[in-house]
Amino acid sequence: MLSYISAKEAAEKWNISQRRVAILCTENRIDGAMMVGNIWIIPSDAEKPSDKRSIRYVKPQKKQLKPFVKWVGGKSQLIEELEKFLCDEKNSHLTKYAEPMVGGGALFFNVLSKHNFQDLYISDINPELINAYQMIQKDAEPLIARLQEMERTFLPLDENGRKYYYYSIREKFNTTELSENTAIDKAACFIFLNRTCFNGLYRVNRKGLFNVPMGAYKNPTICDAENLRNIHHTLQNATIVCGDYSLSKSFIDNRTFVYLDPPYRPISETSAFTSYNCDTFDDNEQIRLAKFIDEMNEIGAKIVLSKHRKK
Repeated sequence: MLSYISAKEAAEKWNISQRRVAILCTENRIDGAMMVGNIWIIPSDAEKPSDKRSIRYVKPQKKQLKPFVKWVGGKSQLIEELEKFLCDEKNSHLTKYAEPMVGGGALFFNVLSKHNFQDLYISDINPELINAYQMIQKDAEPLIARLQEMERTFLPLDENGRKYYYYSIREKFNTTELSENTAIDKAACFIFLNRTCFNGLYRVNRKGLFNVPMGAYKNPTICDAENLRNIHHTLQNATIVCGDYSLSKSFIDNRTFVYLDPPYRPISETSAFTSYNCDTFDDNEQIRLAKFIDEMNEIGAKIVLSKHRKK
């Protein structure tokens, strides 16, 4: 009589991760493997398949990743809850990660510091933010060189010198159109301004111009070269999109873990910050998002919605 072992037991037997076993099962690379309920079971005499993954995506060890920009609405309180969810065996079939409102990526980078996903999808409506992600993904070294140059110039200056330099960079950022030729410089200015402005805010006026004043940091980290290089390697299997969250429909399926961090409707005009661009996430947008979530639930995606603190 044929006997079976669990995906967890197979992972221990073959000295690989449980998530990797689930991926091999979904790729039909383990003869006789079958899903019972939400759990993969494997013939006890099955042999470990050869690993055909591209060397490009194999990392010798997990690196601790950190957001490269500060961003309003960090979700550190969700990390412990998500850890339990992702480590649950019944969720081992989740091989794809999507965050269609990525922002600064606090949760995204924390999850990827500990878990492997076969495919990644991140998007945002902020073109400057997404340009920075794309430049890091493409080649982090030119961006690092530019940021290091800005850091060497800015840090030794006195307060008046820093103000002059900061506002000159802000002016350059606002008057330079984003294009293929300016993408690296725009990404460097974006990160510099984020690391040195007041509270790390990203705010634009009705003309779409960044208008946050300089912050009062004594020794801000403008260029974390090691972190940027680690992020570069992690993003090699990521699809990065500038656009509406609904564009992620083509990526999401029943093997996808989806994290959504939408702006929530404020209880008063001054109680919450719901937009960092010229548009507003109003009640109609909330209704549209609810319909999107229902659609993704219907196809079997695992949706986790952010928890916003009440003001």
